[in-house]
Amino acid sequence: MDATTDKDPLVQEQIYNALCYLGESEPEEILNSCDEYLRQHDKLAYPHRVIILKAMETVVRNNIALLDKSTAKDVIRDWQQAASNVLVAVGQRFINKVMEEVLTKFQPGILPHYFVVQTFANLSVSNGE
Repeated sequence: MDATTDKDPLVQEQIYNALCYLGESEPEEILNSCDEYLRQHDKLAYPHRVIILKAMETVVRNNIALLDKSTAKDVIRDWQQAASNVLVAVGQRFINKVMEEVLTKFQPGILPHYFVVQTFANLSVSNGE
């Protein structure tokens, strides 16, 4: 997974494809490995973190019926937190675009998802002046 930091988009795509491919035969192992890697490399640049998160999303989507309930719950929570963190980081430079996207998740009469509210709050804190 260290190769995700390579600046060549083809190398990044190959890493993504390899993680997805491995995730087809061992989804829980790949999800746990990705999760552990992201935890150990909490300073990983967000563009590189996104590659791993996208691979995790693909593995979950393609193998949701095969995942153990506890694994799915833990991975989804961790994935949502990581995705929220990415939006907050991007929002430090492109606040208007990120706010536009987050606000689309607020629908009249529907309670927003916990991570939508958390992302909204963290965006306001990180951009408060």
